[in-house]
Amino acid sequence: MLWHPAYVGLGSNLDDPANQVRRALAALETLPQSRLVSRSSLFGSKPLGPAQQPDFVNAVAGLLSQLEVDAFFGALRALERALGREPPRVRWGARSIDLDLLVFANLRVDTPELTLPHPGIVQRNFVLYPLLQVAPALYVPGCGRVEELAARADPAGIWRLDQHSNTHGA
Repeated sequence: MLWHPAYVGLGSNLDDPANQVRRALAALETLPQSRLVSRSSLFGSKPLGPAQQPDFVNAVAGLLSQLEVDAFFGALRALERALGREPPRVRWGARSIDLDLLVFANLRVDTPELTLPHPGIVQRNFVLYPLLQVAPALYVPGCGRVEELAARADPAGIWRLDQHSNTHGA
């Protein structure tokens, strides 16, 4: 069975956001037929949506999975719900946890349920900077290499919270 690389963006700005992201990183280790192989430091960021909400804590995880993309995405959504995710009341509103599938293998997908690579990845420094720690040479299909994308990203509104960058089993 093939192993597919998958990259997941994590974010929270409610209920002790740093702890929420750490809990979610640990929970990613429970995804079926998948292995967490790397994770970024935690980053703080200003909200993308309404300004009247707390700052976010963000990270990126790199995984290998034997699941196909639809099954992996379904397992990720189920994990998000198990971690207490509730639909936000407003687009880009506050949330206790958000798990976004950023890139899966070299796939390009555009369905009502899933778009890959994740839309907006190129403009979001809170995705690119953590992704740079995990996979600097990763080619984001249709966009370019992470290291090149991150070099063009505006650093305003993002800061590193810790120095923890971890690679498992590599």
